[in-house]
Amino acid sequence: MPNSHDPFVRVRGAREHNLRDVDVDLPRDALVVFSGVSGSGKSSLAFGTVYAEAQRRYFESVAPYARRLIHQVGAPAVGEITGLPPAVSLEQRRSAPSSRSSVGTVTTLSNSLRLLFSRAGDHPPGTERLDSDAFSPNTAAGACPGCQGLGRVHETDEGLLVPDPSRSIREGAIAAWPGAWQGKNLRDVLDALGYDVDRPWRELSAADREWILLTDEQPVVTVHPVRDANRIQRPYQGTYQSARRYVLHTFATSKSRTLRARAERFLRSAPCARCGGARLRPEALAVTFAGRTIAELAALPLDGLARVLAAADGDAAARVLTADLLARIAGVTELGLGYLSADRPAPTLSSGELQRLRLATQLRSGLFGVVYVLDEPSAGLHPADTRSLLTVLGRLKAAGNSVFVVEHHLDVMRAADWIVDVGPGAGDRGGRILHSGPPEELAAVAESATRRFLFGGGSGGGRPPGDPATETAPAARRPREASEWLSLGPVRRHNLRGVRVRIPLGVLTAVTGVSGSGKSTLVGEITGDVPGVGRLVTVDQKPIGRTPRSNLATYTGLFDTVRKLFAATDEARSRGYGAGRFSFNVAGGRCEECQGEGFVAVELLFLPSTYAPCPVCAGARYNEETLAVRHRGLTVAEVLDLTVEAAADRFADVPAAARSLSTLLDVGLGHLRLGQPATELSGGEAQRIKLASELQRSRRERTVYVLDEPTAGLHPADVEVLMRQLDGLVAGGHSVVVVEHDMTVVAGADWVVDLGPGGGGAGGRVVAEGTPAEVASAPESRTAPWLARALGVRPAA
Repeated sequence: MPNSHDPFVRVRGAREHNLRDVDVDLPRDALVVFSGVSGSGKSSLAFGTVYAEAQRRYFESVAPYARRLIHQVGAPAVGEITGLPPAVSLEQRRSAPSSRSSVGTVTTLSNSLRLLFSRAGDHPPGTERLDSDAFSPNTAAGACPGCQGLGRVHETDEGLLVPDPSRSIREGAIAAWPGAWQGKNLRDVLDALGYDVDRPWRELSAADREWILLTDEQPVVTVHPVRDANRIQRPYQGTYQSARRYVLHTFATSKSRTLRARAERFLRSAPCARCGGARLRPEALAVTFAGRTIAELAALPLDGLARVLAAADGDAAARVLTADLLARIAGVTELGLGYLSADRPAPTLSSGELQRLRLATQLRSGLFGVVYVLDEPSAGLHPADTRSLLTVLGRLKAAGNSVFVVEHHLDVMRAADWIVDVGPGAGDRGGRILHSGPPEELAAVAESATRRFLFGGGSGGGRPPGDPATETAPAARRPREASEWLSLGPVRRHNLRGVRVRIPLGVLTAVTGVSGSGKSTLVGEITGDVPGVGRLVTVDQKPIGRTPRSNLATYTGLFDTVRKLFAATDEARSRGYGAGRFSFNVAGGRCEECQGEGFVAVELLFLPSTYAPCPVCAGARYNEETLAVRHRGLTVAEVLDLTVEAAADRFADVPAAARSLSTLLDVGLGHLRLGQPATELSGGEAQRIKLASELQRSRRERTVYVLDEPTAGLHPADVEVLMRQLDGLVAGGHSVVVVEHDMTVVAGADWVVDLGPGGGGAGGRVVAEGTPAEVASAPESRTAPWLARALGVRPAA
């Protein structure tokens, strides 16, 4: 039996993904940082091995039912791990977004607020005191009946449902109806009910038009289909539903993202008339604390909410509850998130914001003796807020926990007790432990890509420790001149209060500022309709797909080329296989057990669903007959399993494939597998796949590229590769606008727009704009001292 007092977590024979039979000892009760270039294997070690094994042991201890599922999910590829405590994972990947999930529910602030209003709120005279459920929009007791607690209602009208009234129903006048057989069925039912489906829509009576589109009736009628030349169609009982009913039902209940998105085109959203968007019943909104309703307090930025609560009077119960709330809010504001409100919907948060909210909640959990495994908690964090993050991580460690962090931020590396550097390269060129020990000892490891940035000789990563003026950096190049200027504003959205700004075209512009200062809101105002913008490409970090069916090869169009190559082989021709046979999205060549996904969903009781390899094809996606066809010795499944780097060598002589693969290499994605499911990609990887898809197209039209934190999840060495691509776009006559916290990127820009000075209500205005050197000397800017250091100049006093 392993020694429970062993001060190390000892990993032996780790082989997950690209790890090469790795042995490594990780100290407990310490801050351990896993570093290395993107795809080196650090996440495979921290999450895929250490956390996955802790999770497997937990499930195994729960119940026989869970043990059966764990056999399906699979254990990590590792020989042995000893000294491993229970583990808590805080990853970047978000769970399925819910409109009912908010900052308040993620942090449990909502629970405390509801309790405060129930126990210490000022109830109207003569009314009973409400319990806490009555203050929740997510319960039957509290939800406004007009909007079911959502705050907004969706409605439609004739103009949305019938965009072209000159058409007849048979010609598709009702655009909101579904296509194919279901749409034909509704048309035939209407015909059977006696409505004229061949007259132009505008010629129908107003009463008929209203009934067809808006009725809640669902009459059943016998339909006699028109006889088809190829088959006999028998009469059937058809049920009618109005266009409005169909659209609302599809939007509310369909699990298909595509169908929901289509239905949403025919709806308009408006605040609920009954609750005014407050989401609660009138009796809950009649209760106040400090003169405000719970909806009004939940709408305040958290730092503003803290000021209201701190100034409030009340009895002993109120003082206890407000003290608890203030302590919870302090944990969130300490991580630079005081600009968020409790009612901010969770789906609108970045993955970095969501992870830091969960981190703040963990501080209050009181757990000790566990391993926290974090995935780049610095993502989306301004350099000025990094000290607070390190304070929080230190507090978790001081409480008796081990903190294992996958990180690219040089500040966090320098603050670590122990650093595990994985590499030296990505994919097949990585997977080895180059160093496991104190950070300062990494200076002697010549093979490490991290060493150059941590100890000099590199760009420095743009994230300085301590005083921003204490280090020097290479001198920046001379900024390029704008070809013309784009004027934005006045912008009055979120916390931007009439902001006007000029964006230079033909150069690289960086938009900076602390979290919540208004950066993403500002760049969101750049549209293709703005004068001076020819073509606009917005490259965000949203997933390229939400199931394992979506992957890098399908998204970039590369898979079309691969399928044609397989269809052109002698074996495929002799079998009569066309390119469609090698698609896993259509019946024929795919494995029917998993419908070509390679994975099956495993439903876990009380836990999120997970995906396990298909028991029939073992993840190959295809049936045996399809896998009998080979191209240059590989099956189509084996080609999908190639990394971008390996595929670039194999298909170098195929122009259509080589161009796509070369572009993916240029944006630092050589480590990804062609068939890597979208569900396994980080936000930064998804963004760079989108960028590569754009770069591989030969565009003559001048384009404005807008990127939101393109360096997220990138090692400083990979940032250099990305910057070469962005500079190449500018050299080609295009314009690039990036929202960015990495001061290396900002220092390499031609123009900087700095927002702030703070977040939320304390931000929302332009603090400084100009060349990097000019912004670095702006006295009011929180970005200036960090930018000055990246430029190698002394910051303004």
